[in-house]
Amino acid sequence: MIEFQKVTKRFRRVDVLKGIDLNIDRGDRVALVGSNGAGKTTMIRCLLGEYQCGGKVIVDGLEPRKHRTEVLRQVGFVPQISPPLKMPVGQLIRFAAGVCDSDPQKMVEVAEKLGLDINRMRHQPFNKLSGGQKQKLLISIALGRDCELLVLDEPAANLDPEARHIFFQLLEEKRDKAAMIISSHRLDEVASLVNRVVEMDQGQIVLNDHVADDVDLTRMLSCRLVLTRASEAFARTIEEWQFTDVREGIIWEGRVAGPDRLRFLGMLSRYAAILKAIHLDEAAD
Repeated sequence: MIEFQKVTKRFRRVDVLKGIDLNIDRGDRVALVGSNGAGKTTMIRCLLGEYQCGGKVIVDGLEPRKHRTEVLRQVGFVPQISPPLKMPVGQLIRFAAGVCDSDPQKMVEVAEKLGLDINRMRHQPFNKLSGGQKQKLLISIALGRDCELLVLDEPAANLDPEARHIFFQLLEEKRDKAAMIISSHRLDEVASLVNRVVEMDQGQIVLNDHVADDVDLTRMLSCRLVLTRASEAFARTIEEWQFTDVREGIIWEGRVAGPDRLRFLGMLSRYAAILKAIHLDEAAD
C-alpha cells in the first residue's frame, strides 16, 4: 500500500532523510520510533505530500506530491502539534467531512465517545480549546471517517487515561481496515498498539521488525497497589489514572487499559521506593 523508495530530504546542508526504503501493507500497525530529530516527522510530511523529496513515495500507486488531493482523501492524520486554526469547531467538522466526502455526524459521534460535548462547543474557535480538547477533536476527525491509512503523531499525548482507553477501542475497530503509522519518541508509549516496529536514527531506518500480533486493544486490567507509606505526590499522580484510595493512602485500586500497561508501569517506576506490591489481573467484563 505504501512504498518509500530511496527517499531523501535535505534542509540547507543537513541531510534529514538518507535513502529511506520501507513498505507498509494494509493491516500493518507500525510504531515509528526514534529520538527527536531522527527524521520521523519529516518522513510523515513526505508521505502526506507536504515536502518535495528525492526518491519516491507511493500510496496505492499514487505519488502524494503529484496527487495530493486523492491521497489525502485516503488518510486520517493526527498531528503532534495542533494547527493554530481559528475556525469554530462545528465549521471545522463540516469542512473536514466535506474534504474527504464523509458524514460529519460520525465525527461528532466519535468526539462524544471521547467526552466532548460538540453541541456546547460548536461555536468555540478551535485555537481556544484546551490541549486535550484539541487532541480529542483531531482524533475524532481522523477516526470518524472511512480511510485506508491512519497517520498518528504522538496521538494520545494529551489524553486522560479514560480517553486513552476509548481511543484504543476506536483503533481496534480500524485494525483490519487500514494501515496505521503511529509515531512516538518512546516505544513504551505505543508498543502495545502495533505489530511492527520501525526505528529511525539520524535519518535512517536502523530497525524494521515484526512483533507479536495478539494484542486486544479493548482489554482492561484490574490493578491493586500497596504502598509502604502514604505519599501526597503519589496520590496526585494515581488519581489522574482515576484510581481510588481504599485505605488511608496505602492501598489504591483502579483499572488500566491493556495497551497502556507499559506506560502505567513506567509511571509507577518513579515511585519504586514506596511500592510494596503491584497486582495486575485481566478485568472481568
